[in-house]
Amino acid sequence: MSERPTPDLTILETRVYRGANVWSYDKSVHLVVDLGSLEDFPTNTLPGFTDELVAMLPGLREHSCSRGRRGGFLERLQEGTWLGHVAEHVALSLQQVVGHDIRRGKTRSVKGQPGRYNIIYGYVDEQVGLEAGKLAVRLVNHLVQGDPDFEWEAERDAFIRRAERTAFGPSTQAIVDEAVSRDIPWIRLNQYSLVQLGQGVHAKRIRATMTSETSSIAVDIASDKDLTTKLLGAAGLPVPKQESVRSADAAVAAARRIGYPVVVKPLDGNHGRGVCLDLRSEEDVRGAFEVAREQSRRGTVIVESFVTGKDYRCLIIDGRMVAIAERVPASVTGDGTSTVEQLVDLTNADPRRGVGHEKVLTRIKVDEAALEVLAGQGHSLQSVPAEGEMVKLALTGNMSTGGISIDRTFEAHPENVEIAEEAARMVGLDIAGIDFICPDITEPVREAGGAICEVNAAPGFRMHTHPTIGEPQFIAKPVVDMLFPPGATSRIPIIAVTGTNGKTTTSRMISHIFKGMGRKVGMTSTDGVVIDERLVIRADASGPRSARMVLQNPRVDTAVFEVARGGILREGLGYERNDVAVVLNVQPDHLGLRGIDTVEQLADVKAVIVEAVPRDGHAVLNADDPLVREMRRRCSGQVVWFSMDEPGSEARDMIDAHCRRGGKALVLDPSERGEMIVVRHGRREMQLAWTHLLPATFGGKARMNVQNALAAAAAAFAAGAPLHDIRQGLRSFSTNYYLSPGRLNEVEVNGVNVIVDYCHNAPGMKMLGDFVDRVGDSLESSHDLARPSRIGIIATAGDRRDEDMRELGHIAAQHFDVCIVREDVALRGRERGEVAGLVLEGVRNAMAEGSRCKQAEEVLDEISAVRHALNRANKGDLVVVCVDKHAEVMTELENWSSQAQAGAGASSDTPAADPDYTAPTES
Repeated sequence: MSERPTPDLTILETRVYRGANVWSYDKSVHLVVDLGSLEDFPTNTLPGFTDELVAMLPGLREHSCSRGRRGGFLERLQEGTWLGHVAEHVALSLQQVVGHDIRRGKTRSVKGQPGRYNIIYGYVDEQVGLEAGKLAVRLVNHLVQGDPDFEWEAERDAFIRRAERTAFGPSTQAIVDEAVSRDIPWIRLNQYSLVQLGQGVHAKRIRATMTSETSSIAVDIASDKDLTTKLLGAAGLPVPKQESVRSADAAVAAARRIGYPVVVKPLDGNHGRGVCLDLRSEEDVRGAFEVAREQSRRGTVIVESFVTGKDYRCLIIDGRMVAIAERVPASVTGDGTSTVEQLVDLTNADPRRGVGHEKVLTRIKVDEAALEVLAGQGHSLQSVPAEGEMVKLALTGNMSTGGISIDRTFEAHPENVEIAEEAARMVGLDIAGIDFICPDITEPVREAGGAICEVNAAPGFRMHTHPTIGEPQFIAKPVVDMLFPPGATSRIPIIAVTGTNGKTTTSRMISHIFKGMGRKVGMTSTDGVVIDERLVIRADASGPRSARMVLQNPRVDTAVFEVARGGILREGLGYERNDVAVVLNVQPDHLGLRGIDTVEQLADVKAVIVEAVPRDGHAVLNADDPLVREMRRRCSGQVVWFSMDEPGSEARDMIDAHCRRGGKALVLDPSERGEMIVVRHGRREMQLAWTHLLPATFGGKARMNVQNALAAAAAAFAAGAPLHDIRQGLRSFSTNYYLSPGRLNEVEVNGVNVIVDYCHNAPGMKMLGDFVDRVGDSLESSHDLARPSRIGIIATAGDRRDEDMRELGHIAAQHFDVCIVREDVALRGRERGEVAGLVLEGVRNAMAEGSRCKQAEEVLDEISAVRHALNRANKGDLVVVCVDKHAEVMTELENWSSQAQAGAGASSDTPAADPDYTAPTES
């Protein structure tokens, strides 16, 4: 044990989970940290640590921790807890400082590695969550031993500014919060305010207060203030006299015709930029023209009559008025002793004020325009206004220039409300901000005087949701009501498929069933992203990013995701929940990677999709697999079992009891005619299909596809598909290359039967070997001459354990007469020839034990291995190719067939000339 603590807390690894994961049901940050010497120093051994930490982050007093009550974490600090746990709570507290209400977190030690801990905590904004973790570690180290370069206030303020840069504005945040309260999923599409609400075909988009329903023409009209005024005037609505000009002389002439005082503003400005009010002379107009022209993208300026009165903003959503606010220009009120400059500083010290739209109020900016406004009132920054005197610093009441708002929603006269709603309809905006200038909004504008001076597209919500005076209006509700009317659907059904083997084929079967029902299916798999049967991205797309890509596609109405172990460990699921989770099997593969060393740990990873099933969802589980059976305890919804076991087995007995309680299951019922897939729901039984009549099962010989068909049918049944559609989907799905590339594709090449499959692990080789035996026996019984040979081209991935590679070779040797060992292009950290050598070692060990295999060869290049196998094969032989690049292999087979049909003979390439060729080993 160290005598003195040193600041050794370091981050070894950082991961961001963007959905449900092995640690949490929601998105989280995962830090792997090393305490170093601090492992020997819990908090109760560090004098002053707790007091100083709580003084810096008072919010820690509210943390309940495992005690379940306020102050629980403070008790843990005083009793003594490890600094990894402290870093977790500091990261949560820092996020709470910037307004992110996150309370989920846990810290667990890394098994077998003293001093190392997994820190997991939730986040709202990914970058803010990551920065919180980094700052938490630095703060803990600083409190252990003071760092002269660490200044807490500066670091905290920098963190707050960083969070504010990526935070949504008040308008966007209000809409997102309302969507979340209704269980509407959302995805942030960029670093600004572009957000998708809903999924797939039901998705809507917002950008601040513009929506996917906002008319582009209406926005253009609202941006052209001259055209807006003409349209409103033509509808009989009160508008000021107005002319558009492009020169200072024309502006002066227009002012004369309209009559002083006038307003000069840019044709297409916003946020009150370039607006000059109450101009009473030619000199004022000329100066104002230059200011307005700078803010006009088109170089055109509006001159209009100056309407006196108060400034009101009427918010219209979907044709109805939902809020009205009186806008008061930026100003200060004198106290008889302070200067204007001091009063401005005092007003800006209000914690509600910030820069731009980062807070509910904006700081008053003292610029040249403000100085001119002061001068017009006979003041300067050094003037001392009388007590109670209001001194303006801006002429417009925009919140963005430091103004304040007063809620007047329930005070407006009905006639004024009708005028505002009609103005929004005339322009065509779904969300509009109508600016009124009138003496009093409680009196009819047509009688008391006043006019509509502007119609705004994408109006800010801040003045309504956070008024300076008055009650806040919950205006996000009508926006979400407009996008998703009561009863409208925001989610598409999501079916997630996982397991050690069979994921891709099962996903394709499910997609095929729903495609037959007329659905637009988005599917992800190890081959890529498929949208409505079109491969849009060719890559290993079994991770969370591909899933999000499907959910963003506006054509997709059903999503089928192949979910791989690696994606779950790397980023989580990438979505919130799945309606149906399918777990096919859990077998030893990928062990020794990312901390997963046992099959039980692998089962915990794959169970994440079961935990993501909601109460009204279903988990489709393999009753024949003990590890999968245990996952039923993690499912919040209903369980649908499938089983290939015969009646009387443990799995079937469990299913019988399950169905007696009203449960659902799919089983095989054997008979003299074959095996029938039977759907059971409670005490009812419904026959679905004979397995030997399903093309993908090769007459029932491909037992792995019998299991996949059971799982696919169970998933479709759980998702609500009618039985006749499920039956038709299974009967029309085959393993031809166009429906199921790389999965049991059968090709005949010059009389040689070739099977192309993506088998790459020992459990998969067992199933493939069973298929080879059944097919081989069938070929032998139909062959009149010599017994057909079985030639296998085998390989595995370089990131598997050595013993797994040997086992694959050992299993293959029991089913093939000749084993040709090749290697993948991607060696995954291995040396060239190393993987093939280990597989070949397993083959030779089996040969020494008297296995079926009599000859083993090593041809590392995949295409060379295929050519060698075909060169040595005779008519009637069976060649099985375990592929890496299936498209290239299929092209080679087609070329070979073309050469044979053209009489060109076999390829002249011989493995003896291949540098990757190793002479055969024979027994």
